[in-house]
Amino acid sequence: MSGGDKTRTGGRTAIVLFNLGGPDGLESVEPFLFNLFNDPAIIALPAPLRWLVAKLVARRRGPVARGIYRKLGGASPLLANTEAQARALEAALTTDGGATRCFIAMRYWKPFTEDAVRAVKAFSPDRILLLPLYPQFSTTTTGSSLAAWRRAARKAGLEVPTRAVCCFPRAEGFVEAVAARVRAGLAEAARVGTPRVLFSAHGLPKKIVAAGDPYQWQVEESCAAIVRALAPPDLGGPNLDYVVCYQSRVGPLEWIGPATDKEIERAGAEKRPLVVAPVAFVSEHSETLVELDIEYAHLAARAGVPKYVRVPTVATNAAFIASLAELARAALGRDESTGSGEDGGMRLCPANFEKCPCENYPRGPGPSNPGVSRS
Repeated sequence: MSGGDKTRTGGRTAIVLFNLGGPDGLESVEPFLFNLFNDPAIIALPAPLRWLVAKLVARRRGPVARGIYRKLGGASPLLANTEAQARALEAALTTDGGATRCFIAMRYWKPFTEDAVRAVKAFSPDRILLLPLYPQFSTTTTGSSLAAWRRAARKAGLEVPTRAVCCFPRAEGFVEAVAARVRAGLAEAARVGTPRVLFSAHGLPKKIVAAGDPYQWQVEESCAAIVRALAPPDLGGPNLDYVVCYQSRVGPLEWIGPATDKEIERAGAEKRPLVVAPVAFVSEHSETLVELDIEYAHLAARAGVPKYVRVPTVATNAAFIASLAELARAALGRDESTGSGEDGGMRLCPANFEKCPCENYPRGPGPSNPGVSRS
């Protein structure tokens, strides 16, 4: 993290970037897994029983997970990638007036939310913006991270005006960045046939979606916006052959689908080249570098897929970082008393998604609506 930047609003602004985190060494893998499965947003059991289940799952999954991180050099690259995004966002806000600093709060490993709260408190900001790096809202990711922040801030006595960006599934810069990568992947895959695009997102148990979580709907909205951006028609456009699918299933529950691995097998049977695009991850980590790049690439070869192209995440792409900066400006510029402002204070999700954090806002039809809510 670095500081000394400026924002249009004046004063001192702390922007907190949220992500899941990852182990920083092989010895951290099992504690990381325990923290993940001990989160009530992940396993909805009473605390003592959840603790026991988390211990059991972490111990059982530990050896497999350590094997995954050995392929990454023994640690997750997620923190370094998020730090690069933090520096890029600060640079994008340098001309706006006032001192701005980006902080990082990881949910399940260092720097923990409590670490970020202490760092923000030491910075003594006039305002705080919470900016989860999950394009699509879920109670299991953004919801959990925001709740953890509120608990830690309350405990630390951090009483500063705080706002939060809940989601940005159709933000123009995010869509543009993914579309550019898919466009390049299509050009490569088209050398051996008519390609199919797999937009792959992290999966979620069906029961969580059935309880009102808008994640799957927002993922589909992201993909539809990206496909619209893939014009002219010779690159696919509205007629693009694509599938929205989900990876990283864990445990015996029924998960949303279709599953990415099953779609790879289907493409192999049909001899279709594939372009695989991560659509819910904005930086590289184990699910992209190992699951997509190694495990699914091997599966594609075995299944007979003639060409397997995995496009990179948006990372520090200029359009994506500019989009984050615009989200920050919109949230910080919104009228605190009325809930309106540059973003219109609108809710993206249909009314049946009761877990949408913008439930008190009217629906906004605009595709560029970033979905900003107060913390």
